[in-house]
Amino acid sequence: MNPNMYLSALLMAATCCTLMLAYLSYKRRSSPIAISYGLGMLVSSFYTFGYGFEIISQQLDHIRFWLRIEYVGILLGPVFYFLMVLHYTGRESWVRTRNVLLLLLVPSFTFITHNTNEWHHLFYTNMTIDTSWGFPLVSLEKGPLFSVHVVFSYTLFFISVFFLVQMLLRATPPMKKQIIFMIIGSCGPFMFSLIYLSNIFHSPLDFSPFGFVISGIFYTWGVFQFNLLRLAPLAYQKVFESIQDAVIVFDLDHVLTSYNRSARRIIESLHPKGLGQHASQVLVQYPQLLAKLLEQEPLNDVRKIQLSNDPSSRTYNVHLSLVQHQSGKPIGKMLLLNDVTEAVQAEKKLRDNAQQLSELNTFKDRMFNVVAHDIRDPVAVLVNLMDLLEEEIQESNADHEEIIHEMKHQIHNTFALVEGLLEWFRSQGGGQVFHPVERDLHYSVEASIRLLRVRSENKHIQMVSNISPGVCVYADKEMLDLILRNLLSNSIKFTNPGGQITLNAERKDQHIVVSVSDTGEGITDEQARSLLQDEYPVSATGTAGERGIGFGLNLCREFVRLNGGEIWFDSRPSQGSNFYFSVPLAPQSNANESSPYSVQVEDNT
Repeated sequence: MNPNMYLSALLMAATCCTLMLAYLSYKRRSSPIAISYGLGMLVSSFYTFGYGFEIISQQLDHIRFWLRIEYVGILLGPVFYFLMVLHYTGRESWVRTRNVLLLLLVPSFTFITHNTNEWHHLFYTNMTIDTSWGFPLVSLEKGPLFSVHVVFSYTLFFISVFFLVQMLLRATPPMKKQIIFMIIGSCGPFMFSLIYLSNIFHSPLDFSPFGFVISGIFYTWGVFQFNLLRLAPLAYQKVFESIQDAVIVFDLDHVLTSYNRSARRIIESLHPKGLGQHASQVLVQYPQLLAKLLEQEPLNDVRKIQLSNDPSSRTYNVHLSLVQHQSGKPIGKMLLLNDVTEAVQAEKKLRDNAQQLSELNTFKDRMFNVVAHDIRDPVAVLVNLMDLLEEEIQESNADHEEIIHEMKHQIHNTFALVEGLLEWFRSQGGGQVFHPVERDLHYSVEASIRLLRVRSENKHIQMVSNISPGVCVYADKEMLDLILRNLLSNSIKFTNPGGQITLNAERKDQHIVVSVSDTGEGITDEQARSLLQDEYPVSATGTAGERGIGFGLNLCREFVRLNGGEIWFDSRPSQGSNFYFSVPLAPQSNANESSPYSVQVEDNT
């Protein structure tokens, strides 16, 4: 059998290979790269098929016919190859109808001039038969239009190779193999054609179609091994980069192999030079991530991690998973970081809101007790006065003007108290709202003494204030009045008839310390341990059978704290008690170091 028959058979095999690749591309025609690649393989089959018959032809006319078939692939192959590379490297925006038509201008002109060469001989100046290889081969002398075709084709080829090499340099390691296969497969026909055109071997045999044998092998391997037609490497890279979560990939030896843009924003130590470094170097500033990565068995649980000790740093859900080959064999590990800062903050806000609601509910309960605590005593006085009035009316027709006047006075005081409490309730609609003002302590003390005067007189208890006018404090008026009323009320309750209650004020640093001292029964050690401590202390009974102790003091403790002060006491059983609380000075009083604080004012009415 002549050698040309073997060569023809080899070219038929290459034709079958390119047609198979064209068919595989057709099956994946939803991808733009598959369309351009498939068309390139289809027109290339014209080249190999036509040359396979050309080298077994015996007559020049037959050779001319097969040359016309070959030139369908020779002219269109470089164009479709260039379009495929544009898709492959992410330059799809360049593939527009206008640009494609411009690319087809030179091949169309070449096709016309090639088929009309007998009229002008500008493509081939001469065409003869050469039998030096033992079988007839055409020997062609190229004309000027042939040079135009060669320059155009190789310009597209070198631009395409430049784009591929450019992408190879910035691609991730898993994608480099696919790009290398693409470059090698592309070089086959063009490099063989370059050898033929350079006339190195002085041979009439065109080696270009045999390059498709090499291309077919590499492209077929690429299709089945690397899914060459499913998605271009740059497209994979774009998907990888567009993921909002941070993704960091390591191999089984914990060597960094890849990461996306989101990971680079979060992990400062990630940079291109870090590829190939061990995780202990890359994550040295992030010990929590390193510990998660080095776990023996990747966990399916999601762990919340803050990458720095700064309380304002963002919070991430960190998940570690295995990267597996198609066969199921592990080939690496992947850290996935999902920013959940907003969710964590929202959760914290919900917890804070729930706690605030709980506090408001507790505050509401306390305020109901305050209302009952403050209103109960004036109402009790009114009841006693009514009893006295009833007895006087029954015993005689005496003048009751004094009792009626006192009843009127107490009723007005009670009404003013209720109005003040209601107004304060309205101001506290969002919780315990603090409205500090400058307040003369003397007037607050005198107002509280007047309100409790009848109760103290009923028990023959003398209340003495040693606080002079001009002692100004900076506190919430209603809170300060409640503190004073509660402390005085408790002193009256636990002081025996004939006793005395004394109020003093003394400056310490930037505070005024107010003391309420009584000559009552004092506080036992058991009571002292719970007083100002328990949230709901056990009630006790006063010297005249009055009920209640503890809750009012806890309220005082909270109000004193809100005003920036402290409250404490000392007491001995049967020797009385001393309660102290501090209140900040008024701002303009801070510089006044010589203000008098002690002038005795007795309530002897």
